[in-house]
Amino acid sequence: MNTSLHLIARAALAAALAAAAATPALAAVSAEEAAKLKSTLTPLGGEKAANKDGTIPAWDGGYTKVPAGYKQGQPRPDFFAGEKPLYAVTGKNLDQYADKLSDTTKALLKKYPDYRLDVYPTHRTAAAPQWVYDNTFKNATRAKTTNNGDAVDGAFGGIPFPIPKDGYEAIWNHRMSWSGEDAQGQYSTWISTSQGKRIMATKYEEWFTNPYYYKDGNPAQFDGHYIKNKLLTLEPASKSGEALLNWQHVDSDKSPVWQYLVGQRRVRRSPSIAYDTPNFITSGIGFFDEGFGVYGPLNRHDLKLVGKKEMLVPYNNNKAANASAEELMGPNFLNPNLVRWELHRVWVVEASLREGKRHVVPKRTYYLDEDSWNVLLSDGWDAKGQLWRGYYSLTLLAPDVPALIGNILNWGGYNVQTGEYYLSVATNGSPVQYQLTPRRPADAYGPESLNESAR
Repeated sequence: MNTSLHLIARAALAAALAAAAATPALAAVSAEEAAKLKSTLTPLGGEKAANKDGTIPAWDGGYTKVPAGYKQGQPRPDFFAGEKPLYAVTGKNLDQYADKLSDTTKALLKKYPDYRLDVYPTHRTAAAPQWVYDNTFKNATRAKTTNNGDAVDGAFGGIPFPIPKDGYEAIWNHRMSWSGEDAQGQYSTWISTSQGKRIMATKYEEWFTNPYYYKDGNPAQFDGHYIKNKLLTLEPASKSGEALLNWQHVDSDKSPVWQYLVGQRRVRRSPSIAYDTPNFITSGIGFFDEGFGVYGPLNRHDLKLVGKKEMLVPYNNNKAANASAEELMGPNFLNPNLVRWELHRVWVVEASLREGKRHVVPKRTYYLDEDSWNVLLSDGWDAKGQLWRGYYSLTLLAPDVPALIGNILNWGGYNVQTGEYYLSVATNGSPVQYQLTPRRPADAYGPESLNESAR
């Protein structure tokens, strides 16, 4: 009898465990915690209050004032052009600010005597439409990660995890940060060699659509492809006419890429564009998973949410965006006269190589803006534990969207060991900067459209 009861109990326990496994994971936060998004936190999850000494002001709604007469596609002006730097950080006073600098920033200050950070007053300009705030509030209690953090379920139309509990949630916030519904522009990718020679790697037209942020959409209609972008190469002449189509999915394993190669005159599905594969758009200086801050599957690293800290980061860089590439790109680093740095609170996420996986950058640290969720900086170490590479984002303030755009424009990276660096999806010198457009038909982002675009 006891044996029978024991077997029955074990069967009941097994059934309960199976039912639990089939039940969706609990929402990220409780309703009580989500309510902070309407009180002490900004609608996207940042701390609303100023810091203790007031060097980081309180968030007051962001910057949403559109200049009189502004027309879509025109360069956005430097909204703080009249300000002077509060101070400069150089190799000589580096130790005074070391706790507020990324390792790559410190390495550049030590390596190049002429490198410096001009630090300006902090402006918390990040903003979004009210419907994005409303969806973010809903996401707080309905979104979750799946597939060991490599996929997202239940989110739509806003920041998926405004009150993140782990590193995966924070990184997905960056990937799915707000930058508008549909846009187009003409952009360039520039590299600087280890000898300090500046070269334009590619010039291209690019179109974006963000189905995740369709205002008239809803979670039931959303098919998981949160952004689609199409790229048509204009220069150099040897690559003119090549086209690329990329669909990014909330499940990283379901993000197809197609290419049109002029020599083959056909569209084909691209092989895996991910991980530490050298990025051909940056002439191999950058890796594919460094693109846009964090690109592709996340399953080679474990992501740990360390917490928040105050850091000096590039911010509100409309001045840099409007300069010519010749003005902005110096031999070894971006022109310090054009790059604006501010003090902001950032989330720190550490990436360490997952057991049984391989990657040439086994360790990274990401620094994410608390207000916009953009990855502003990152550091990467090689297998010997030596600092190797750093990512940066020159965020563009676009009050007409409204948004602080950093996840798809004006980003690049430094190789601190070789001296090479690059700037990608750069608006510098572009006739059309980042132009909001009406939504195109769905087939405009279909593989068959690549043939037509290339012709």
